[in-house]
Amino acid sequence: MADRNCLVTNDWICGEYLRSRSHELTEATLQHIWITAVSVLIGLAVAFPLALLARRGRHFAGPVLGLTTVLYTVPSLAMFSLLLPLFGLSAALVVTGLVLYSLTILVRNILAGLQAVPQEAREAARGMGYGPVRLLWEVELPLALPALMAGLRIATVSTVALTTVGSLVGKGGLGNLIEDALPSLFKAQVLTASVLCVLLAVAADLLLLGAQRLLTPWTRIRRPAAASAGAGIAKTEAG
Repeated sequence: MADRNCLVTNDWICGEYLRSRSHELTEATLQHIWITAVSVLIGLAVAFPLALLARRGRHFAGPVLGLTTVLYTVPSLAMFSLLLPLFGLSAALVVTGLVLYSLTILVRNILAGLQAVPQEAREAARGMGYGPVRLLWEVELPLALPALMAGLRIATVSTVALTTVGSLVGKGGLGNLIEDALPSLFKAQVLTASVLCVLLAVAADLLLLGAQRLLTPWTRIRRPAAASAGAGIAKTEAG
């Protein structure tokens, strides 16, 4: 009885709300995940060639980095308004806006990772007969993965948060629930949707962190090796 009354008393924590609105919460969460995943994947597909273009020299890097930075500074309401004539009130409108916002993070991190590849590794690969394409995919990209994955994690968490703004056109996933609940201050719905957004961001970050550790095992080997070397030096000095 107390759980049922929590809807009447408009409590922040209400078990009856979770039970009675579970279907609505599931649909909003799935929409949030879908919009986030599609936006980040498309953003990555667009950012990669842009980073390769920016790497060709300052004449390309300036315009590419400048444009992506300007896009990130555009307020979300203005961005969606500019895209509205092209996409209408659709999920494509939200996805396109989120893709544009993700570019500044992804392009910069991919570019930073590629630029950090040691020149010695490139020269050794060229000496073994690697062409530009093979050099990129088999040498440079694997070595750039830590920076790339770091940017992907930041972009994903940022996109999870920005997806809620899609509620302006009814395509905001959990943001729709928050916007619907705010006029009447439906506390249980506001809190539940907000907590789910945070959990999605944390889960996505941990998932990508796990993928990063699997894809870059050498980053875990260096630390123990360095620690062992340090211990050996300390032992020698002590002796």
